[in-house]
Amino acid sequence: DDETDDSSGGSVEDNDGVEDEDATPPSQPDLRTYRVLSDFKGEQEGDLTVKKGEVLKIIRKTTDGWWLAQNTGGNTGVVPKTFLKVSTLFEILIIKKTKSTICFFYSSPHSNWSTVRKAMTEIDATDVLAAMGAIPSGFRPSTLNKLLTEEGIRYKGSHHIQPELCQSQLSFKDLFLDPDTGRVRPRHVRVSICFTLWSCKQIPTPGVGVQVLSRHIHLCAFDGTQVLSNIHTVRATYNSKNSKTWSFSPRMTGVLPTLLDGDCFLRCNSSLTDLGILFELGITFIRNSTGERGDLSCGWAFLKLTDDSGNLTYELPVYGGTPYEKDVAAEASLTKGSPTGVFQQMLQSRRQPKLIIKLSFFSLVSRSQLPDTLLHCLSCVQLLALHRQLLADALLMDRPTMQTADLMCCPILATFPSLLDQLDLLDALRSAWMDVERSMSRAQKRDFFHVKQEFHRVYMSSVYFLLHTAELPRYRWADPPTEEQRSRVIFTTLDSLKLKPPNNGPVGGAEVYLSSDHEHLAFDVSELTFDLLSVAK
Repeated sequence: DDETDDSSGGSVEDNDGVEDEDATPPSQPDLRTYRVLSDFKGEQEGDLTVKKGEVLKIIRKTTDGWWLAQNTGGNTGVVPKTFLKVSTLFEILIIKKTKSTICFFYSSPHSNWSTVRKAMTEIDATDVLAAMGAIPSGFRPSTLNKLLTEEGIRYKGSHHIQPELCQSQLSFKDLFLDPDTGRVRPRHVRVSICFTLWSCKQIPTPGVGVQVLSRHIHLCAFDGTQVLSNIHTVRATYNSKNSKTWSFSPRMTGVLPTLLDGDCFLRCNSSLTDLGILFELGITFIRNSTGERGDLSCGWAFLKLTDDSGNLTYELPVYGGTPYEKDVAAEASLTKGSPTGVFQQMLQSRRQPKLIIKLSFFSLVSRSQLPDTLLHCLSCVQLLALHRQLLADALLMDRPTMQTADLMCCPILATFPSLLDQLDLLDALRSAWMDVERSMSRAQKRDFFHVKQEFHRVYMSSVYFLLHTAELPRYRWADPPTEEQRSRVIFTTLDSLKLKPPNNGPVGGAEVYLSSDHEHLAFDVSELTFDLLSVAK
C-alpha cells in the first residue's frame, strides 16, 4: 500500500501513471472514464443530469469544480466533480480527509467490491460537503436537533408542561393548590435563573455550496452526559457585511416573537454538581446542487451553573464537534501549534469563537406557578402560569375524586401544549391576550376568577380557532415560504375575528365554526378532551 501526504501541497497520482488531474490543462480532454457516485439533477441550462453508477467521459476540466462530461448516449453538460470517481483497475475510496493527510482504501478487482460500494453509498452528507469545502472543519450533524426529531415528544416543551405524578401514581409531584387562595402554590426549585443571549462572535461561515435557511441556538439543561430539560430554540440574526457575528434581539416588552427573543429562563430541580446550560450553535441549510436539507452544529458552549465566580456576563468559548467530543476545536479556535508569544496569543484569542450571555435574577420566575423543569422564553411566563392554573383547577378541584382518571372535556388543556411546538401560534395567543389585558381595569385584574374567564375566552376565539383552520399550512421548521404563509393566515384571521364577529355574536362562539366564511378541519376527540393517563409524566 502506498501512503500519500498532501501537507506539502502535492497531489495524488493515479496508478496508471497519469499525473494529477489538477495539473491537466483545462482545455485538454481527459481520456479516462469516471463513474457517478450519486444522482445529480441538473437545475440550470447546461447541466447534465446523471444517475448513480453511470459512466461518463470527461471532455474538459475547469478550476471551479464543474467539469464538461459526455454520457454513453452522447449527451454533454457540466457536472460537479465531487459526484465523480475515476474508474480504473483499482477503486479508490476516500474514507477521511484531514488537514495534513488523506486516508485511502485500495481494493483489487478480485476483492469484495460490494462491501466497498456499500460504504461509499453511506458516506454522510456532512463529509461530502466538508470535502467540497462548503462547511468548515468542526461542523457536525446537530446533536440536539437529532434528539428533537428522533426521540419524539420527550425533549419538547409540550411534554415538560404536563403534570408529573409521584411514585405512587396517586397524586401529583409538582402540582399543588393553596387552600386559602385557590391558586397554584409556587414551588421553589434548586435552579431558577434568567439569562439573555447577547451575541456570538467569530462563528465560521458555510461556503457557497449551501444556502443557510436558519441560524439558531438550541438550549437545554445538561450535566455532561444527558439532557435534563426540554430543548428550546432561539433564532439568531446577522449582518451580511459581518456574517461571522450572530446577534439576538433584546427584550421589547413582550412584543418580540418568541423564536427571536433572547431572554430565557431555566427551572430545574436536579441536584447534580455538573449541572449547566448547553448552547449548541446550529444552522439549517439546503444544498444548492441537490436540494437536500440538513441541520449542522457549528459549535457548542457550556455554562456551569455551580460556578461561584459571581459574574453576570460570560464570554463562553465555542468548541467544534459535539458536546461529547471534548478535544475537537472549532476552525478558529486555539490549537496546539498556536504562537506562544503574549501578543500573538492576544490576537489569536480575538479570533476564537465565543458566545456572550448575561445572567439576571428575576423573582418573577421563582415565584411563578411554573413546572419544576422547563427552559423557555421569559415573555411567555404569564401564559404558562395561566395554563398551570387551569390545569390545577381541572385536576385538583373539578374532579369528583382524586382516583378518577376519566377523559375531561377541556379543549384548552387538550391543545395548549401543542402551541409550544408551534411558536407562531403561541405568539398569536400572547398578542391577543395582551390586547385584552390592556383593556382590563385594576379591579378586574385583581379578580382572578375574571382573569381565568377572559383567558379562556381569548384562547377559544384565537388560537383554538386557528388550530382548526384549513387555510393554515402545517408547521415546518426553517421553511421561509411556509412561515410567511402561516404568518399571513394568522394575521388576517385574527384581524377578521377581532373586527367582524360573525352575526354580531361574541367572538369565538359557535357561529364562528358554522360560518361559511371559514373552512375548518374535522374535529377530533383528542382536541376536545384532556387525557391525564396519556400525558402525565
